Amino acid sequence: MEGIVVGVDDSESSREALRWAVEEGRLRKTPVVAVHAWQPPLLPPTADLGPMAPQMYDVPGLITEAEKASRELVERVVREVAGDDPGVEVRAVEIEGSAASVLIEAAEGAELVVVGSRGLGGFRGLLLGSVGRHVAEHAPCPVVIHRVRKDED
Repeated sequence: MEGIVVGVDDSESSREALRWAVEEGRLRKTPVVAVHAWQPPLLPPTADLGPMAPQMYDVPGLITEAEKASRELVERVVREVAGDDPGVEVRAVEIEGSAASVLIEAAEGAELVVVGSRGLGGFRGLLLGSVGRHVAEHAPCPVVIHRVRKDED
Protein backbone atom coordinates (compact mmCIF):
# COMPACT_ATOMS: atom_id res chain seq x y z
CA MET A 1 0.00 0.00 0.00
CA GLU A 2 1.10 3.55 -0.52
CA GLY A 3 1.33 6.28 2.09
CA ILE A 4 1.31 5.67 5.82
CA VAL A 5 -0.08 2.37 7.09
CA VAL A 6 -1.32 2.33 10.68
CA GLY A 7 -2.58 -0.62 12.70
CA VAL A 8 -5.96 -0.10 14.37
CA ASP A 9 -7.53 -2.40 16.96
CA ASP A 10 -9.78 -0.06 19.01
CA SER A 11 -7.28 0.21 21.87
CA GLU A 12 -6.37 3.68 23.13
CA SER A 13 -2.81 3.02 22.00
CA SER A 14 -3.91 2.37 18.41
CA ARG A 15 -6.19 5.44 18.47
CA GLU A 16 -3.22 7.58 19.50
CA ALA A 17 -1.10 5.96 16.78
CA LEU A 18 -3.82 6.81 14.24
CA ARG A 19 -3.94 10.43 15.46
CA TRP A 20 -0.18 10.65 15.04
CA ALA A 21 -0.32 9.03 11.58
CA VAL A 22 -3.02 11.44 10.39
CA GLU A 23 -0.93 14.43 11.49
CA GLU A 24 2.15 12.91 9.81
CA GLY A 25 0.09 12.30 6.66
CA ARG A 26 -0.88 15.99 6.63
CA LEU A 27 2.76 17.03 6.97
CA ARG A 28 3.94 14.63 4.26
CA LYS A 29 0.87 15.20 2.07
CA THR A 30 0.41 11.46 1.79
CA PRO A 31 -2.62 9.24 2.41
CA VAL A 32 -3.12 7.25 5.59
CA VAL A 33 -4.43 3.68 5.51
CA ALA A 34 -5.91 2.46 8.79
CA VAL A 35 -5.64 -1.34 8.77
CA HIS A 36 -7.55 -3.68 11.06
CA ALA A 37 -6.63 -7.36 10.95
CA TRP A 38 -9.26 -9.95 11.72
CA GLN A 39 -9.36 -13.72 11.91
CA PRO A 40 -12.29 -16.10 11.51
CA PRO A 41 -13.81 -17.05 14.85
CA LEU A 42 -12.58 -20.21 16.50
CA LEU A 43 -15.30 -22.78 16.89
CA PRO A 44 -15.37 -25.13 19.85
CA PRO A 45 -14.68 -28.78 19.12
CA THR A 46 -17.84 -30.61 18.05
CA ALA A 47 -16.71 -34.22 18.30
CA ASP A 48 -19.05 -34.90 21.26
CA LEU A 49 -22.10 -33.58 19.40
CA GLY A 50 -22.36 -36.51 17.02
CA PRO A 51 -23.97 -36.27 13.58
CA MET A 52 -25.64 -32.92 14.35
CA ALA A 53 -22.27 -31.16 14.71
CA PRO A 54 -22.03 -29.80 11.12
CA GLN A 55 -25.50 -28.26 11.40
CA MET A 56 -24.69 -26.53 14.69
CA TYR A 57 -22.67 -23.74 13.09
CA ASP A 58 -23.23 -21.57 10.07
CA VAL A 59 -19.48 -21.23 9.39
CA PRO A 60 -19.80 -18.99 6.29
CA GLY A 61 -22.26 -16.81 8.20
CA LEU A 62 -19.93 -16.53 11.19
CA ILE A 63 -17.05 -15.55 8.92
CA THR A 64 -19.19 -12.96 7.14
CA GLU A 65 -20.24 -11.51 10.51
CA ALA A 66 -16.64 -11.37 11.74
CA GLU A 67 -15.56 -9.55 8.59
CA LYS A 68 -18.48 -7.13 8.87
CA ALA A 69 -17.71 -6.41 12.53
CA SER A 70 -14.07 -5.78 11.62
CA ARG A 71 -15.04 -3.36 8.85
CA GLU A 72 -17.43 -1.51 11.17
CA LEU A 73 -14.77 -1.27 13.88
CA VAL A 74 -12.08 0.24 11.67
CA GLU A 75 -14.54 2.64 9.99
CA ARG A 76 -15.87 3.77 13.39
CA VAL A 77 -12.38 4.33 14.84
CA VAL A 78 -11.28 6.30 11.76
CA ARG A 79 -14.42 8.43 11.93
CA GLU A 80 -13.99 9.08 15.68
CA VAL A 81 -10.26 9.83 15.48
CA ALA A 82 -9.88 11.58 12.12
CA GLY A 83 -13.27 13.30 11.99
CA ASP A 84 -15.05 14.49 8.88
CA ASP A 85 -12.25 16.67 7.49
CA PRO A 86 -8.86 15.32 8.56
CA GLY A 87 -6.98 17.35 5.93
CA VAL A 88 -5.60 14.18 4.36
CA GLU A 89 -7.06 11.10 2.72
CA VAL A 90 -7.70 8.45 5.38
CA ARG A 91 -8.88 5.02 4.24
CA ALA A 92 -10.16 2.27 6.52
CA VAL A 93 -9.52 -1.33 5.49
CA GLU A 94 -9.99 -4.69 7.13
CA ILE A 95 -7.83 -7.62 6.10
CA GLU A 96 -8.10 -11.24 7.16
CA GLY A 97 -5.02 -12.59 8.93
CA SER A 98 -2.89 -12.17 12.01
CA ALA A 99 -2.22 -8.56 12.94
CA ALA A 100 1.56 -8.68 12.53
CA SER A 101 1.55 -10.44 9.15
CA VAL A 102 -1.27 -8.25 7.80
CA LEU A 103 0.59 -5.06 8.77
CA ILE A 104 3.89 -6.29 7.33
CA GLU A 105 2.22 -7.19 4.04
CA ALA A 106 0.27 -3.91 3.96
CA ALA A 107 3.54 -2.03 4.51
CA GLU A 108 4.91 -3.19 1.14
CA GLY A 109 5.32 0.03 -0.85
CA ALA A 110 4.38 2.23 2.12
CA GLU A 111 6.45 5.19 3.28
CA LEU A 112 5.93 4.27 6.91
CA VAL A 113 4.06 1.85 9.14
CA VAL A 114 2.78 3.02 12.53
CA VAL A 115 1.64 0.89 15.45
CA GLY A 116 0.74 1.66 19.02
CA SER A 117 3.06 0.39 21.70
CA ARG A 118 0.32 -1.74 23.28
CA GLY A 119 -2.82 -3.21 21.75
CA LEU A 120 -5.73 -5.10 23.20
CA GLY A 121 -3.62 -8.03 24.38
CA GLY A 122 -2.76 -8.73 27.99
CA PHE A 123 0.27 -7.76 30.04
CA ARG A 124 -0.42 -4.04 30.15
CA GLY A 125 2.90 -3.31 31.82
CA LEU A 126 5.00 -4.36 28.84
CA LEU A 127 6.63 -1.55 26.87
CA LEU A 128 6.07 -3.16 23.49
CA GLY A 129 3.49 -5.70 22.40
CA SER A 130 4.17 -8.76 20.30
CA VAL A 131 2.61 -7.21 17.17
CA GLY A 132 4.71 -4.06 17.46
CA ARG A 133 7.85 -6.10 18.06
CA HIS A 134 7.19 -8.34 15.06
CA VAL A 135 6.38 -5.39 12.79
CA ALA A 136 9.51 -3.54 13.94
CA GLU A 137 11.65 -6.56 13.12
CA HIS A 138 10.13 -7.49 9.75
CA ALA A 139 8.51 -4.45 8.09
CA PRO A 140 9.79 -3.51 4.62
CA CYS A 141 9.74 0.21 5.46
CA PRO A 142 10.47 2.50 8.41
CA VAL A 143 8.39 1.79 11.52
CA VAL A 144 7.07 4.13 14.19
CA ILE A 145 6.06 2.58 17.49
CA HIS A 146 3.86 5.30 18.94
CA ARG A 147 4.00 5.31 22.70
CA VAL A 148 1.54 7.40 24.70
CA ARG A 149 3.32 9.26 27.47
CA LYS A 150 1.47 9.02 30.75
CA ASP A 151 2.02 12.10 32.90
CA GLU A 152 2.67 11.24 36.48
CA ASP A 153 1.02 13.30 39.17
